[in-house]
Amino acid sequence: HDDVHDIDASDLGDELKALSRYISAGSTPKAVLEYMCTNKMTTLFPNAFLPLRILLTLPVTLASGERSFSKLKLIKTHLRSTMTQEKLVGLAIISIEHELAQTVDLQEAVQIF
Repeated sequence: HDDVHDIDASDLGDELKALSRYISAGSTPKAVLEYMCTNKMTTLFPNAFLPLRILLTLPVTLASGERSFSKLKLIKTHLRSTMTQEKLVGLAIISIEHELAQTVDLQEAVQIF
């Protein structure tokens, strides 16, 4: 936003050069992050620490999104046009989370509701 940035690119470059002195070539991002945490270097290299954390928490694929759309196609019928959006979303969630839905005690859920 405007001139405010979370990470300064030139600082990040300098930190990565300095950090490369401590780690071996070919180290995985996970190994680098573990090394930084073990040796309490997270405050020493804050601009390198943040992107590593983000990199390691992002999903590798979009399988959950693809799964949602494939389930939605299974649900989609001629009744979809008469169904409310709320009911369609509810059915999609139940279809996606079918394993969890099978463990729910319907009698108890109705009684609580």
